[in-house]
Amino acid sequence: MAEELTIHKGTKEEQYQSLLPQIKGLITGEDNLIANLANIAAALKEQFNFFWVGFYLVENKQLVLGPFQGPVACTRIAYDRGVCGTAWAKEETIIVPNVDEFPGHIACSSLSKSEIVLPIFQAGKCIGILDVDSDQLNAFDQVDANYLQEVLNYLPQSV
Repeated sequence: MAEELTIHKGTKEEQYQSLLPQIKGLITGEDNLIANLANIAAALKEQFNFFWVGFYLVENKQLVLGPFQGPVACTRIAYDRGVCGTAWAKEETIIVPNVDEFPGHIACSSLSKSEIVLPIFQAGKCIGILDVDSDQLNAFDQVDANYLQEVLNYLPQSV
């Protein structure tokens, strides 16, 4: 079955409000985590034209690259290293207005200027992270954090 998104123009909040029910529709009834993460990454990239949108999954005490949209990326990230590893270690969302000012930032691409990273929890345990990069400074704020968290809340709570 072919899936299609309706791209909405407007404020950031209006775009999220239009996109979220579409994402929910894409993943409802699908319990395969990789399939759901792939569709979420594609939907976010298509709606917002972010520089990079993707997931890293916890495997053997490191983050391993999962489904993503954008240029090639770092394959593995250590616990507590860079923005992604820090969000995993702290189990909290991190918004970075300027990646050059984040101590220990891992530059998978020099074109990335700002970033938001959210941990993904299942059964109370961090199983991965959502990483979104922009080629613009200060691209992310609490609006992004709130709506992206809502997207992650749609994921099934067991794998």
